[in-house]
Amino acid sequence: MNFLLYMPINSSAEESENIKSYILIESVTGTVIDGENQSMRLNAGYMGKLMTLLLVAEDIETGKYRLTTELTASSSVTGTKGAVVWLESGDKMTVEELVKSVIIGNANDAVTVLAEQSERTVEEFVKRMNSEAFDMGLRDTAFYSPYGYYDEREYTTAHDISVICSKLAKYEFMKPYFKTWRDFVKAGQTELVNENTLARTYDKHIGFKACHSEQSGYCIAEGGENDSGMSYIAVVLGAENEDISFGKAKKLINRGFSEYKVTATMFPDEMLMPLRVRNGEDTAVEIRLRNQSNLVVPRGVNELSTVVVLPEYITAPVKKGQKIGTAGFYSEKNLVCEIDIVTSNSVNKLTFGYILRETLCNLLK
Repeated sequence: MNFLLYMPINSSAEESENIKSYILIESVTGTVIDGENQSMRLNAGYMGKLMTLLLVAEDIETGKYRLTTELTASSSVTGTKGAVVWLESGDKMTVEELVKSVIIGNANDAVTVLAEQSERTVEEFVKRMNSEAFDMGLRDTAFYSPYGYYDEREYTTAHDISVICSKLAKYEFMKPYFKTWRDFVKAGQTELVNENTLARTYDKHIGFKACHSEQSGYCIAEGGENDSGMSYIAVVLGAENEDISFGKAKKLINRGFSEYKVTATMFPDEMLMPLRVRNGEDTAVEIRLRNQSNLVVPRGVNELSTVVVLPEYITAPVKKGQKIGTAGFYSEKNLVCEIDIVTSNSVNKLTFGYILRETLCNLLK
């Protein structure tokens, strides 16, 4: 479960005017800490490759192919636009080299080879991109290619990109490529240089992508992790120049580290007494929190207080997992999050047949 915590960062008017949209989230919980126009639909250009890489990571994880698998380029790579590693039909590269080429070198011909390996055709791969984006709850994103070529129909948001990045961050085997600024493929013949120079200059950097175009402006999705394992993701879209986009991303992530911490709800289910049931085969039902999770709170918060809201009783029938109340977690007077309180089991409605059976059983004892 993701919990919403909104603590606005005091951005200067000049900074806001030079950026169309931005967001800061805590990576593991997905907690939104700050943002401006984070749900504004924008064309973010090559940032669309992050969804491409997420699908490739899934396929590697599930064994559809391996990093060591050697793939052969089809004729589809001929005439590829934009950044390339100069693949020709029949050329062979390992999945690892292709992934490097996409992450570090933004190579569109490498994207074609990976997409066709995953879903036979680029068109089928794009369908999967949109299908999985929908399954992830990304309602403000539409992909029309795996490359990020400009298309007036294509759009996404800072929020949706941050969700994609939080999923990508879970694939440990991808991190070395995201953290690499410069590398070589094709037996050292082709140099790759990452447009995201934070891979070289920012010690907390864990990924993900920087790009720019005339239509989208300067964009960056940046992830940072500190020594204690806390991680934040900042997405900045439509900045006026590279210095603004990179500077804003670093400032947001550093602010997350300095001002926030992750804490657990830690509310024992034993504190919740069984709830009385009327007109049921049982007179009470066990209850529990639907789930417990970590929360992101300001560093000044030492302890969370809990307020439980429950009815005096419920009426049968009762379904297992039925919501019957809430537990609110507060920092002083500020509500940090609410978690549903649900039933642990079902209780059938009391019927004449049940009463008769119970009466007969008692007589026979």
